[in-house]
Amino acid sequence: MTLKLPEHRPLIAPSLLSADFSQLRHEIKAVEEAGAELLHLDVMDGVFVPNLTFGPLVISSLRPHSKLLFDVHLMIVHPERYLKAFAEAGADLICVHLEATPHVHRAITQIKELGKLAGLSLNPHTPLENLEYLLEELDFVLIMSVNPGFGGQKFIPSALRKIEKLKNLILQKNLPTLIEADGGINAETASSVIKAGADILVAGSAIFGKKDYHQAISELKSPT
Repeated sequence: MTLKLPEHRPLIAPSLLSADFSQLRHEIKAVEEAGAELLHLDVMDGVFVPNLTFGPLVISSLRPHSKLLFDVHLMIVHPERYLKAFAEAGADLICVHLEATPHVHRAITQIKELGKLAGLSLNPHTPLENLEYLLEELDFVLIMSVNPGFGGQKFIPSALRKIEKLKNLILQKNLPTLIEADGGINAETASSVIKAGADILVAGSAIFGKKDYHQAISELKSPT
């Protein structure tokens, strides 16, 4: 059976990288109770991006402790080598980068065969046209609104035009493809991102950096 996401929009995906890693179980439970729908898990290999994070073992250890959908963002080279491991670890959505492999179609096909929602991510400099030939195959597209690799970066305004253009393309083709935005999303930028057409907002410090997670998530869902 195909996984279905909640129908209300926007969906909020707190980014685990901004959580207190000494209290991960409690942090995940807290954002779940505060109204998040997904948990965004950034996997970095120190090659595709200049940072190292975690792999399938950490994800599998967290999976029994949350009912949140696990949104696994693979910022790694040749992700097709590891898709099965992440699927078995508990990923519900798996996103690979267009720039990270010459075998993008193969990777997307693998993700779908594993029974997961398949996404493709674009770095800020990558033209939207580069994914048009694959759009019909995708469950979601992740638009990076910062350069990937580190949290806490400032939102890149040109991402709004990319989101708007992608939204129009999806509507023209009458596709169910969702748009996810990641990078610099906070109470100040969320309104513009939602207006541009984003369905899923990834936020790190804008949630985990606040004392009241419920208020932080509510402000992202209904920004002023």
